[in-house]
Amino acid sequence: METGAFREITPLQENDFMYVADRRKKEFDYPIHYHETMELNFVENAKGSRRIVGDSSELVGDYDLVLITSSDLEHVWEQYECKSEDIHEVTVQFYIDFENEHTPFHTNPYKSIYEMMMRAKCGLAFPQQAIMTVYPRITGLSKIKESFLMAQELFMILYELSKFDDARQLSSSSFAKVHVESDSRRVLKVKNFIDTHYHEDIRLAQLADMVGMTPSAFSRFFKLRTGKNVAEYIVDVRLGYATRRLVDTTDSVSEISYYCGFNTLSNFNRLFRKRKGCSPTEFRDYYMKTKIIV
Repeated sequence: METGAFREITPLQENDFMYVADRRKKEFDYPIHYHETMELNFVENAKGSRRIVGDSSELVGDYDLVLITSSDLEHVWEQYECKSEDIHEVTVQFYIDFENEHTPFHTNPYKSIYEMMMRAKCGLAFPQQAIMTVYPRITGLSKIKESFLMAQELFMILYELSKFDDARQLSSSSFAKVHVESDSRRVLKVKNFIDTHYHEDIRLAQLADMVGMTPSAFSRFFKLRTGKNVAEYIVDVRLGYATRRLVDTTDSVSEISYYCGFNTLSNFNRLFRKRKGCSPTEFRDYYMKTKIIV
């Protein structure tokens, strides 16, 4: 069975840079989708709605702001428990070749924006303070008539947002099919090994030996650099690949469980529900219900 989320065809033409849709509505009715353009999506007065980005599913509060820079990361905002009849949504779709080393994004003035755009390949949710900082700019974008000034305003918004280090990555990198990165060569070496061998039995001593450290020293070092202990990180990677297979294949839950390195099906189900808030079967059923093939 072929599966795939709805591929949105955006209004941007060959020489266009950005598109802004500022709308008031009573409900979210667009299906789960992806598109080639990058997207900054602001939602106001939609408390109780649910935002899905990759394998992340969260309820939205009074304000929500998410940046997605991957061209194939599925996402949707859905009604769920939202009772508001005056939802305000501003969607900005744009294209920037920020990974091209010949663009200004690899120079110092753009460093913080570049780093934010790289993180946003997995979807990036901004904290309340960041949202309030750029609120006047986002809600005023559609009122700007000159395209040059609108583009400059978008860069100002991105710059202001790039100052907030506490923006949260949403989807796991393994689900989003994003290459792992780190400012530490030792951590990167271990992450790459885990990303390649996630379906095998991985021991802390084995990873520590790879980078010439004792297991206890490496465990502290890894936690300091990543914010997670080694076991948590391995589980997150395995669950990311598992959710990707739940979406993209017809393999059974037990087959996926063992393929992704979980010892038992019960352990897989327990960890999946703990991290994702639902069972693997419920996750698959939801994605299949909301997918549209075109």
